Amino acid sequence: MTRLYAILAAVVVAALIAGGALWTYLRAPEDQFAQCRESRVAGGMGNIGGPFTLVDENGKTVTNKEVITKPSLIYFGYTFCPDVCPADTARNAETVDLLEKRGYDVKPIFISVDPERDTPEVVREFTDYLHPRMLGLTGSLDQVKAASKAYRAYFRKQDGGDPEYYLVDHSTFTYLVLPGHGTVEFFRRAATPEEMATRSACFIDAAGE
Repeated sequence: MTRLYAILAAVVVAALIAGGALWTYLRAPEDQFAQCRESRVAGGMGNIGGPFTLVDENGKTVTNKEVITKPSLIYFGYTFCPDVCPADTARNAETVDLLEKRGYDVKPIFISVDPERDTPEVVREFTDYLHPRMLGLTGSLDQVKAASKAYRAYFRKQDGGDPEYYLVDHSTFTYLVLPGHGTVEFFRRAATPEEMATRSACFIDAAGE
């Protein structure tokens, strides 16, 4: 009899576990971007990005809500970067042009991680050269740190060397951010403009932008 009770108890527990799993599955929100998503982040893509306050290339203090008014490609870099930043931001500019030809209006955004040298005027000259619609952002060191932390972007000024011509180590991701949805995807350096345009279009379509 004891063995029978043990078997029955095990069956009940298994049923409860299965029922709980089914209930969790049924309650889980559907990922409307599942067909577009290639990147995975611990904790989910929703943990990347968030509020920030920076200074735009015209010297105006702006918030993320004022900046991200349409689908945007955000990149953290600096204007004195000798190679990586110019190549990455030029690729992002080309991506925006490809998307425009396909009927998508996407804003390219450049956030400086070198506020010591990247004044609004310096950032504006850099972004104007790369793309007429690229928005440059800078700010105080604390503002830049807060924005980079929100996007899990890394940067560190190299020690030693010339105090005027120093380098800044930094991550090189480009983030696709949609109003009302936040960060939905990020692109690595290896991504081509064509790949970025196709994947970005998928997310924008899925969001109904």
